[in-house]
Amino acid sequence: MPNIFRKFCSLFCVLWFGIAQPVLSQSATDRLTTADSLYTQHQYTNALRIYEQLLDQEQVYTPQMLLKMAYIHEGLQQYTQSMKYLQLYYSKHPSRSVLRKMEEVGLEQQLEGYTYTDWDFFKTQFYKYYTQILNGLVFLAALGLFIMLLRWRKKLYIRPYTKVIFFVYLVFIFYFANFLTLGKQGIIQSTNVPIMAGPSAGAALIASVGIGHKVDILGEEDIWYRIEWNDQTAYIRKNNLLLLPHPLNN
Repeated sequence: MPNIFRKFCSLFCVLWFGIAQPVLSQSATDRLTTADSLYTQHQYTNALRIYEQLLDQEQVYTPQMLLKMAYIHEGLQQYTQSMKYLQLYYSKHPSRSVLRKMEEVGLEQQLEGYTYTDWDFFKTQFYKYYTQILNGLVFLAALGLFIMLLRWRKKLYIRPYTKVIFFVYLVFIFYFANFLTLGKQGIIQSTNVPIMAGPSAGAALIASVGIGHKVDILGEEDIWYRIEWNDQTAYIRKNNLLLLPHPLNN
């Protein structure tokens, strides 16, 4: 029992104190300032080149930078990339205005998958506070275990159903931390992409679609993603799909 308690305390401390936000280095700050200056001077492609280097190579960005990247790609009619950066911005700063913007672009370009609901907004809000929720759950588990440990050391009776409830709660935390998901999404990044009825090139062809459509990913099999397309299960090759940023991985 004491060993389990120490493990939970250690896990709680790691979760509580080990999460830090990335800080821009002086070099990155200077390059970002240069890119912003180029953007202001309408040298969009030069600014975009620096922005993408900061994001892809150094994994640093600001919310304003993501919106500028989305705007530049939209101006270049590169809607897949534009949606990617809007989604990345939205995953960190969810707002209905960004949802409406993505829906507007999707409708203008006749792209599937950009109709949003309150459920979509809830999912992003949930993921935004996922870490805080998990911290709270672990803290309550550690507190409950501490109380039970005190009662055990004082030789006080612990009701069996209390142990069962606590065990179920631990199982829930384990599931929450490792398996809970509200779905992944991706954007088709190639032209004339075949959507197949099965995970095989010999399967029946459901549709041949163009770049920019967004799909829900249901699973994967070898080189294929299992997706939802027009309310039916279908398959697409992984290299034809650009995975959208997930809030828990940013």
